[in-house]
Amino acid sequence: MQRKKPDMLWVLVFLFGLGVVTTSYAQSLWPKPGDMPAVYSSQP
Repeated sequence: MQRKKPDMLWVLVFLFGLGVVTTSYAQSLWPKPGDMPAVYSSQP
């Protein structure tokens, strides 16, 4: 029982870190909101 808690904590830390890295990497590839305003304001 005492061994499971740190493992679960490390899994959460790993997932959180992976999410942050993935999000920052994806945002660096996405076009900036100021570059293509038509994409966001093209609703009828």
